[in-house]
Amino acid sequence: MADAAAEKATENGGFETRRLTANEKLKYASLAVLVIQNASVILCIRYVRTLPGNKFFSTSAVVMVELVKLGTCLILILGQKRGNLKELIIYLYNGLAVQYVDMLKMAVPSLIYTLQNNLQYVAISNLPVATFQVMYQFKILTTALFSVLMLKKSLSRLQWASLVILFAGIAVVQVTQEESRAGKDRAPGQNYLAGLGAVMVSCVSSGFAGVYFEKILKGTSASVWLRNVQLGIFGTLLGLLAMWLKDGQAIVERGLFFAYTPMVWCIIFNQALGGLLVAVVVKYADNILKGFAASLSIVISTVASVYFFGFSVDLYFMLGAGLVIGAVYLYSLPKAPPPVSLAKEPDTYNTKLVIK
Repeated sequence: MADAAAEKATENGGFETRRLTANEKLKYASLAVLVIQNASVILCIRYVRTLPGNKFFSTSAVVMVELVKLGTCLILILGQKRGNLKELIIYLYNGLAVQYVDMLKMAVPSLIYTLQNNLQYVAISNLPVATFQVMYQFKILTTALFSVLMLKKSLSRLQWASLVILFAGIAVVQVTQEESRAGKDRAPGQNYLAGLGAVMVSCVSSGFAGVYFEKILKGTSASVWLRNVQLGIFGTLLGLLAMWLKDGQAIVERGLFFAYTPMVWCIIFNQALGGLLVAVVVKYADNILKGFAASLSIVISTVASVYFFGFSVDLYFMLGAGLVIGAVYLYSLPKAPPPVSLAKEPDTYNTKLVIK
């Protein structure tokens, strides 16, 4: 009996080791894909939007991204139901119709995400890739502030210090780009102020929508994929409305997929992948590695911009980017454990640990 128990314990230990190893591989694989996705999607958008000739409708691309994410989430839920279509329909009916109040709550972040996705196209079309990547990290500051205000979260001194460093780094990059707006990396028809305004509004909306979405997720037991389906439904409807208001007449004349190329479809699927990849990274990766991934994507984007778009890197940009990368890493570090002190109990020489 003892030998059988020992053998079973050994088997369980081996299974646990294999499971941890698999999770470790998935963690680093998801982060590697996230780095490539973050850098490549921005580079591709910049490349396509600055090519001479006809431009595709960015509003239609936003709608297509929402449809791809929506379809992917439905397939994932169907997989969870083991391919049982009836169970899927019942599950969706309960999540979308019966719990309609929760469904309506998703209209707010969906509206903001739709606005944010459209603004990103404006920002990337008017800003150098490296500049956009650095300034887009401003969303860390807005997310932190909204987390404190809406979720009552507390930030450590190191995190507050990193936010100050982040703001300083973005300010340095902004100043140096302001002085060199007429550089050779500027594409014809590019409006730097429009791009700057778009990325700032996008950062604020990203921070609010992310915290609002987190608050909703913590308040209910609905799955992440169901929430993404709800987001996708509202996102598609709002995206269609924005597309009609902005490009409706032109789409009627030229068609929904006007100027769509294989590269445009790559961008659409890449953006959809990025939206779904976040869930995997949140589940399997820690904050330090996520911060490292964001920093590495900035480096890759900057190097690629130098070679492909003639982006000029000066000392001030390197200083500002270095501050931003350092701030991202510092903010991602785990909080220090609460201080532990030894306190004597009354009338005894024994001591106990008191957590302050």
